[in-house]
Amino acid sequence: MKNLFSIIIFTTFLACCNKDDNPIPTNPVDQLPPATQTGANTFGCLLDGEVFKPGLTNNSYNCFYQLVDGEYYFAVTANNTKNNVLKAISVGTEKLSISQGQTLTLLERAYGNANGRYFIGSNITGIVENYYTSTENTGELKITKLDFTNNIVSGTFYFDVKDNQGIIHQIRDGRFDMQFTQ
Repeated sequence: MKNLFSIIIFTTFLACCNKDDNPIPTNPVDQLPPATQTGANTFGCLLDGEVFKPGLTNNSYNCFYQLVDGEYYFAVTANNTKNNVLKAISVGTEKLSISQGQTLTLLERAYGNANGRYFIGSNITGIVENYYTSTENTGELKITKLDFTNNIVSGTFYFDVKDNQGIIHQIRDGRFDMQFTQ
């Protein structure tokens, strides 16, 4: 009986030691940063079902909302390098203002439009590819917060782009909470 009791205690001890207090979520969406509105400088989305977040290097994200020659330009961009391949995701506007609560359709890159972009570049091959939303492959950008006092812009987005081989890349569940420059 003493041996049985010792085995039960030992088994319980081992089971407790194997528990991970902070397990990594298995659902990719749960691995994205929360959709906050505090200027936390966070960005994340799913790129073809895989988690995409900024890398840990300097300049891995950027956000601006600027008035240039009487026209507004907005962009939030995040990039990450893995295996010598730089990937970047961005959403923005050209000659188009944004406002809190506004939902914009992501179309082709043109003045007066909002657009989405997926960029791939390789240090090894030197090949650079830019894929933008279009009238056929669109998306949506929703501005959930725009605070000029604290220079905070937050929002959500999703879009599709078609690459040179005709493959549609899906960017989903995008969210950002950034401090912007003017």
